[in-house]
Amino acid sequence: MKRILFAACMVAASATGVFAAAPPAPNAPPQITARHDVFYVGGHYEDDHGKMVMVGQMFVEGITPAHLTHPYPLVLIHGLAQTAVNWMETPDGREGWAEWFAQHGWRVYMVDQPARGRSAWNPNLQGAVSAVPVDLIEKLFTDPQANPVWAQAKLHTQWPGTGVAGDPTFDQFYASQVPSLPNGPSETLMQQAGAALLDKIGPAILVTHSQAGAFGWLIADARPKLVRAIVALEPLGPPYKDAIFQTGHDRPWGLTDVPLTYDPPVTDQSAISFAQQDKPDGPDLAACWSQASPPRKLPNLGGFPVLVASTQASYHAVYDHCTARYLKQAGVNVDFQRLADHGITGNGHMMMLEKNNLQIAAYLDTWLTQHIH
Repeated sequence: MKRILFAACMVAASATGVFAAAPPAPNAPPQITARHDVFYVGGHYEDDHGKMVMVGQMFVEGITPAHLTHPYPLVLIHGLAQTAVNWMETPDGREGWAEWFAQHGWRVYMVDQPARGRSAWNPNLQGAVSAVPVDLIEKLFTDPQANPVWAQAKLHTQWPGTGVAGDPTFDQFYASQVPSLPNGPSETLMQQAGAALLDKIGPAILVTHSQAGAFGWLIADARPKLVRAIVALEPLGPPYKDAIFQTGHDRPWGLTDVPLTYDPPVTDQSAISFAQQDKPDGPDLAACWSQASPPRKLPNLGGFPVLVASTQASYHAVYDHCTARYLKQAGVNVDFQRLADHGITGNGHMMMLEKNNLQIAAYLDTWLTQHIH
């Protein structure tokens, strides 16, 4: 991260401990970062055709600010085809969220999902990965207003540049896209690695985006006592059945492809039953799927606040309210917010990279400060 200034004197600290920074020298430049950590968590050894290798490990990069003012760190978890680069800087060279939150007193951890980016991928043991083509990136993220597939797409104004291949900002963004495993294998790997990360760093706030929405629920399910909040930015959804794309796909556990803990428990003889709304909550919205009555609870997600945030122009504007509805029905303390209701307009799905990205960061900072005690 080119803007981050490292302290002249490193502090004596662990990834989890309280630190005490040495006083700056006279006339020294302002210190943003007191410590920069790079490490791996999780992973186990397996036999790969007679050779012992490690699989499932996850790369983590941490920033501890010189002036730490918040008690719990933020764990920033990227979505499909992405890496931690999403949080570091925008593709047109502006300040990213990791630096902004560090400047505002938050310790920040960024990850590359297992089998993604700087986390090793083993095709023999973890299966095939696939890339997202240019036209789909344009349609979903950077230029949805050109040929709107969902009604809200016409409101998209915040992507920096034309949003099509050949534009320097788009090309920089597309260069950062990497092949990914399917959702199911990714969810299993991230639950294991995310639990290992919380075991190392202690209680934290999970900030998830897109595909990572499922990871947040699963990590919290595995380590409910180590999660202080979840900020779910347009999380994977909607519950059970997709609403716009791949409409035949089902999430058999409601929010995820792999098991979550429900009460009463889900068994082979007693599966989760789903029911769809007779009509949507409003124009240009999806009709939501929820649990059929009586609903099971999600006991491991009920002990902390959850924010589900949706932008004005993303395809998630069609159905993120369904995710919040499902969580509330299952006993989760969820707050659903449309950013446009707070004067943050024109955004698509990649909000952390768009022209008003720091306005959104400031809104999240305020929400967390109000809800974390």
